[in-house]
Amino acid sequence: MQIKVAIVDDDEGIRSGLSALVKCTSSLMLVGEFANGETALLKIPNLLPNVVLMDINLPDIKGYECVRELKATHPAMQFLMLTVYEDSDSLFNSLRAGASGYLLKRKANTGLTGAIREVYEGGSPLTPQLARRVVQFFSKPAGESAPLAKLTPSERAFLDQLANGYAYKEIADRMNISIDTVRSYVRTVYDKLHVHSRTEAVVKYLRG
Repeated sequence: MQIKVAIVDDDEGIRSGLSALVKCTSSLMLVGEFANGETALLKIPNLLPNVVLMDINLPDIKGYECVRELKATHPAMQFLMLTVYEDSDSLFNSLRAGASGYLLKRKANTGLTGAIREVYEGGSPLTPQLARRVVQFFSKPAGESAPLAKLTPSERAFLDQLANGYAYKEIADRMNISIDTVRSYVRTVYDKLHVHSRTEAVVKYLRG
């Protein structure tokens, strides 16, 4: 099955390049491209892409604000942020909003298709440097937090698989459960931990 992709970027050259790359990849299907957040918020809900490539610095609204609004009504939609700089504020704002990955534009030509598939399959593509920042930012002294105490042994085992970077299909195989059961764990674990993305869930689990 082709992964449906939408692109939101105000730079026409970058947007065209991303579009061309998606179009020439047989496993991907471009369903829409937009130059600003307002149009994206209006059109994307009708297109229902599996993955949205979202520029952080849009002219009218921050990309992570678009993610927050779209994620609230379409929780299954995955968002891969595109940016020029590896600044911590944009990274954390994007993850809090519900983004699942963070890709530097200068590396998009070589890593884009793999990052799209990784996000679609439940992964969270981040550079090692950014992943370290996330863990350091959210780290605190070890101790059992109330939300983690609510997790069942099976939910903890699922979170452990997430923390080790396995995609949902791999987790289903490793835990000998169905993909529907994995999705059920996603919903209940997110609910209990009060998080909205895989990265937030893993960070809260690691710091617990």
